[in-house]
Amino acid sequence: MLYSCQNSTNINQTFTVEFKGALKNMMHKGDISAKAKLKDLKDFKNLYALGATENLKGEIQIFNGEPYNTYVEDGEIKFDKSYSNQATLLVYATVKNWIPVQIPNTIITMDDFENFIEQTAKKHDIDHKRPFPFLVEGIANEISWHVIDWKDGDKEHSHEKHISSGLNGILKNKEVDLLGFYSDSHHAIFTHHTTNMHIHMKLKDEKIAGHVDDLKLGLNMILKLPKN
Repeated sequence: MLYSCQNSTNINQTFTVEFKGALKNMMHKGDISAKAKLKDLKDFKNLYALGATENLKGEIQIFNGEPYNTYVEDGEIKFDKSYSNQATLLVYATVKNWIPVQIPNTIITMDDFENFIEQTAKKHDIDHKRPFPFLVEGIANEISWHVIDWKDGDKEHSHEKHISSGLNGILKNKEVDLLGFYSDSHHAIFTHHTTNMHIHMKLKDEKIAGHVDDLKLGLNMILKLPKN
């Protein structure tokens, strides 16, 4: 089943990418109010979603219907594995079947990966001119991450302040699950203007989950694309 709502992009494929909210409204208008209720998605089958919670008080990660949402409390990452939050930014899709693709070991940087994912999508008849979700599994060489914890009342937004407002760090040689959305036509909506990708992650041991700021891929990692 395909789900549609306001701000959706409908395409003749087995999945639909939907979104609520926009980065440009956060950055330029300081609008971090709720735009979607996660509970409205609770019964969606094979749901994959990422975003930021209301008032930028945490990160949203949902893998195959399982929430791994995170927030900061007393200087530590806490998990909220429920659908009780509201989102100021949310991107999501329902995908039942995925195509696994071995990522060449020559693909290391985010720029390398962005080019690779576009070319691979073309090979598998995915319209790379429309938004699509993807997964990555394996041991990453390095991941820069953050979990946002925005200061109440702060109206001056920047990407750097979003990273530094909560907890952030660099992980090395960790087994991870990555969830991302690719689009070359949603800059300042759900991707920043310098990239076509928005990626979140969770560690396999579930100790950390959040937004990916930079990535260096490891050996023998697997990309998964929606199967048409």
